[in-house]
Amino acid sequence: MSIHAEHPFAPPPEQRDAARRFRGRLVSPVTLFLTGAGALRAGLTVSSVVVVLGEPALVVGFVDPASEFALALGDHFTVTILTPADRALADAFGAVAPAPGGPFRLAEFRDTAWGPRPAASRSWLGATVRQRRPLGWAEEIVAEINHVDIADSGAGEAGSADAGSAEDPVAHLRARYRRLA
Repeated sequence: MSIHAEHPFAPPPEQRDAARRFRGRLVSPVTLFLTGAGALRAGLTVSSVVVVLGEPALVVGFVDPASEFALALGDHFTVTILTPADRALADAFGAVAPAPGGPFRLAEFRDTAWGPRPAASRSWLGATVRQRRPLGWAEEIVAEINHVDIADSGAGEAGSADAGSAEDPVAHLRARYRRLA
């Protein structure tokens, strides 16, 4: 067995997709998109997400059209902002780490009118799908935000002297999770 500084099967830099490399240098939030109920629940780790302010406010996400989440999505879903403590959930719902029995067994979830959400205190929203369309290799989902629940610890807010808290979001940058604090 040998240890490599880089992925041993990655193409050489001159053969890598430049747009993908550029995207990898943008800081992205790490969220869970969840839908369904009971045995029909499905979820996906999503870092391509934007909240658009307005009346009504919208959430726009770009998901893998072949994912369990996209195939199970009906009219409603939840979006939960993940924290550094949620890395195992992010990996399991992103299908990059094993989750015996499925990723919903890794934590407790509560059902809402929009779908499941982690039971632990996290900022989350409930949304109603307005539009779905293919865009590039992804499916764009535009949804109206119906409910927002902010887990406000007061720490890590703009202007706060606190260096961070467990509620600080985790970010995705250059294929790694990063703590923002």
